[in-house]
Amino acid sequence: MVNRKNYLLMKQHLTYLDEVQQMTRVSLEKYHFCLKHLIRWADEALLSKPTSIRPTFPAYVSSLPGRRGEKNISIASQKKIIQAAKRFFFWAKTTFPRQFRTLPIPWIEALRAPRYAQGVEVHKFVSLEEVMRLATFQIEEYDLALKRDQAAAAMLFLSGMRATAFATLPIMAVNLGEKSIKQWPELGVQTKNGKRAKTYLLPIPKLMNVVEEWDSRVRNLLDSSARWYAPIENCWGEQSLSTKAPGENRAQALSKRLRILYKTVGLEYQSPHKFRHGNAVYGLQHARTMADYKAVSMNLMHSNIKVTDQIYAPMLPEEVGCRIAGLTSEPPDQHEGKLPVGFNNLTDDQLASLMRVAAQRLSG
Repeated sequence: MVNRKNYLLMKQHLTYLDEVQQMTRVSLEKYHFCLKHLIRWADEALLSKPTSIRPTFPAYVSSLPGRRGEKNISIASQKKIIQAAKRFFFWAKTTFPRQFRTLPIPWIEALRAPRYAQGVEVHKFVSLEEVMRLATFQIEEYDLALKRDQAAAAMLFLSGMRATAFATLPIMAVNLGEKSIKQWPELGVQTKNGKRAKTYLLPIPKLMNVVEEWDSRVRNLLDSSARWYAPIENCWGEQSLSTKAPGENRAQALSKRLRILYKTVGLEYQSPHKFRHGNAVYGLQHARTMADYKAVSMNLMHSNIKVTDQIYAPMLPEEVGCRIAGLTSEPPDQHEGKLPVGFNNLTDDQLASLMRVAAQRLSG
């Protein structure tokens, strides 16, 4: 049974996150989900005296069942739940010093996922090959909903947007001419923590073709304030774009529709967020300079490059092997990076023209 005092403390903390920290509705829902595990763990014991509760909170979290038949909750989810608990305890000790005076700060700081659960976790992501199959699979012309879902798969990969932001994206925020997306809360886009940024699409022509076809359709039939991932009406077997406002759980509807697309194509389902992972991995694998790396990080709307590095930089084992095998003690080509005799006197404009000619010949 949940202790009522613990429940009221949780509600006060959520109010603080809402009114003072100004968290978005989506972020508050995630914190609510995490904190429910905390008060269930405490049961009838007071959260002001958590050090004597057994099992310990990290052990309790690691034993939580996973989704869809998985034995245990994922390591990533364990970390989020425990981080939410640490934030709660620090807030509670500061806000109610008398009530939480016996709670040691070192105990709060020591909260972390169990070490045995922190093995090497290979990130799952949608590969370019996979999204190509999803986006270019032959769909019957009458099935407008599946065609929309194909465009969604392509756009999620190209943009790296979070599912909630994508599901609330209005047509006016999309500019395919400059391959840009205005992830602006004032346009109705629900970004994480209300962040505002103009982001850009990866330059992958085949996927862009799918996106452009759907973009043209919605622009011709709907108002610019309508959702890019528009609702579909089905009347007597005929599908058409709906002008009705979609429901609040549009991101969940997107997930369900992608599950249908995966089943139709014959692939194992991956969540909308795995397309974001795919976008990041593709970008980082093609980055050649630190400026490229920084651009990928900013395009994901990360607060700093460290976040990008921690989440996406770990390589797959086979990629590590290939790169290590490429290391050699042989001296570099003495001519590498040098221009042939006579080219050193060319101006920058002349060199640029020469590079364009060379590119045309190589592509031919």
